[in-house]
Amino acid sequence: MRYLILSDIHANVDALDAVLAAAPGTWDRALVLGDLVGYGAEPNAVIERVIALDPLSTIRGNHDKAALRLEDAADFNHVARAAAIWTFDALTAENRMYLERLPAGPVSIDSDTEICHGAPFDEDHYIFSLDDASPALDASARPLCLFGHTHLPVVYRRDANGDGGAVPPVDDMLAIVLEAKKRYLINPGSVGQPRDGDPRAAFGIYDTQRRTMTLRRVKYPVEMAQKRIFEAGLPASLAHRLAVGR
Repeated sequence: MRYLILSDIHANVDALDAVLAAAPGTWDRALVLGDLVGYGAEPNAVIERVIALDPLSTIRGNHDKAALRLEDAADFNHVARAAAIWTFDALTAENRMYLERLPAGPVSIDSDTEICHGAPFDEDHYIFSLDDASPALDASARPLCLFGHTHLPVVYRRDANGDGGAVPPVDDMLAIVLEAKKRYLINPGSVGQPRDGDPRAAFGIYDTQRRTMTLRRVKYPVEMAQKRIFEAGLPASLAHRLAVGR
């Protein structure tokens, strides 16, 4: 089985379309790690494309919850809060219902793989460092846990020598072999709002037979996504950050 791994699309339909155009024939089922909406100007289009993919599993993210007012977004900054309010008004009734039905992570996919948005022990927890990753590795129920939330591609691993982590040097594509008797915690990066200084959309392909995680980057028309944000009346900073991947 080959899984297409999508995380943190954030209503950026132009980035999602570029990912889907770059990936045909390379995957069998999709896994979506949350935050379909928030920040970007096309929440309905993104949800409809995700539904059309018929993912094996899609879980919710904190922005999906905030857009439905399932939480008050008190910990959001004013820009994120404004985007959540705008998104609530922009969503169709059908797409609101779709988001409401998304489960919280973690979700077990098979005997080797699980997915979460933030961490296995807390869907809203951020994993920014090895100190954050170690308790997440403790809590994971499978040898491979795929997560999102930080918008930063990273690979953490646990073996007999302890825990370690590395930011993978991805040009266009990087294949990582997952070794037996090791545990992994991997973030493929963000489709719609990368924050590692690379504005290209990020995604992953996990091949369960070959035990390889391929991390990929693909260019998309950033200026189109920016134009949509400006025209929607969303905060301009949400458009400007797309060009610099921050």
